Amino acid sequence: MKKVLFVSFESLPFVKTGGLADVVYALPKALNKEEFEVRVVMPMFKTIKERYYEGMKYLEHIYVHSGFINEEANIYSYINEGIEYLFIENDNFFNRDGVYGYGDDAARFSFFNVAVLEMMIKLDYYPDICHEHDYHSAVLPALCKIRYNAIESIRNIKHILTIHNLAYQGEYDKQVLFDYLAFDYYYYENGDLRFNDYCNFMKIGIVFADYITTVSKTYANEIQTPEFGNNLDIILRYRHDDLYGIVNGIDTESFNPATDESIHHKYNLKNYITGKRENKRSLQYQLGLNDEPDTLLIGMVSRLTFQKGADIFLGAIQDILRHNVQVAVLGTGESKHEYSFKMLEQENKGRFVYYCGYNEALAHSMYAGLDLLLMPSLFEPCGISQLISMRYGTLPLVRETGGLKDTVEPLNEYTMSGTGFSFSEYSSNDLLKVFNYAYEQYYDYPERWKMLIKNAMKYDVSFDKSAREYEDLYRKVLNK
Repeated sequence: MKKVLFVSFESLPFVKTGGLADVVYALPKALNKEEFEVRVVMPMFKTIKERYYEGMKYLEHIYVHSGFINEEANIYSYINEGIEYLFIENDNFFNRDGVYGYGDDAARFSFFNVAVLEMMIKLDYYPDICHEHDYHSAVLPALCKIRYNAIESIRNIKHILTIHNLAYQGEYDKQVLFDYLAFDYYYYENGDLRFNDYCNFMKIGIVFADYITTVSKTYANEIQTPEFGNNLDIILRYRHDDLYGIVNGIDTESFNPATDESIHHKYNLKNYITGKRENKRSLQYQLGLNDEPDTLLIGMVSRLTFQKGADIFLGAIQDILRHNVQVAVLGTGESKHEYSFKMLEQENKGRFVYYCGYNEALAHSMYAGLDLLLMPSLFEPCGISQLISMRYGTLPLVRETGGLKDTVEPLNEYTMSGTGFSFSEYSSNDLLKVFNYAYEQYYDYPERWKMLIKNAMKYDVSFDKSAREYEDLYRKVLNK
């Protein structure tokens, strides 16, 4: 049995800021446990300590000396749904209310990467594969191949780096390489660790990992272009043969309309018409919308940022509201967008509601109660919301980018296939055009709409297919 260590800054159920946590939680459970023994290592954040500390098992104490970093840490173990999670406890870096966004993030990430290797040595645990997730753990392959290469068991580890969102790279002053990671200046001077006279964690990971994956096939192609490559497209094109796009799935046990305790009325393919209708009425009541179960109810469950298309949605909203619709928006983001949505609610009481914040139970209720979920993203590496919405029979309306393009099949009236609606150009006009088309389908072709709901609910959104692709890649990297 081969040992695989997931290295990540977040995972459900412990801490989540985005889709990364969903993947690190669901993928290990879906992998073949007879062939791969999977563990996950992550920091012990304050919220984790408050909720799970008493159930953890203390393993070891380590010392981390790396440049100017001289810290100690404790290693704890916790079993969750059959997967062992290893937690690195250091109050100086991790006992905080948030996960990211601190002035010493470069030191925090550096400490974590080095601590993972010191943990391996102390526990005498050396995985065959390290599966690093995003830039927070991306310097680990370089540490293994440069600083710790004298230890054969570490030198022989294979590395797969998964890019969840290339927009976030971990770019810092070059002194981070020496002050916190203790690399020899030679590797900066020869270009291995340098990026435009800075330190860029993601670039280092792309260079030193054996294989690179990202979370959809379309996004794997997009990030090799100047438009979406975020200045790393040249390096990604250089690693083209080692770059794979594997679309995400979701945990279908957590997101299941037949068993979901967060929704008003449980349902499946046999009773989805009643289930959707009852959940829609419940959602309307919960949000203070008019009790109009036949009115098209559209919504967004999203961060309200430029990436998620909040600007083009706002550009189209007045035209959308001229139709017989209700609109519900859940999320936080840029203050100008939040203000616009608050004003829309005031001006359209009973027809438009904005929940400023995030509420997991309400999100589930929206996935079950909405008719149409909007995801007009500028770019979307994979996307989770469209997968959840299809699972619940809410049709996604998406822009054709990244994982949205790979997972949502637009309606084809001739073959009667499709799981939603999509548009190409990033503009309010294109969004409005496809909305008008979806609006027509809802009111004029109710049987076709029911067919789309069935198609969406039948679509395989699990991690099973993705897990098989990762298993193939694990076998391939072990033979590299």
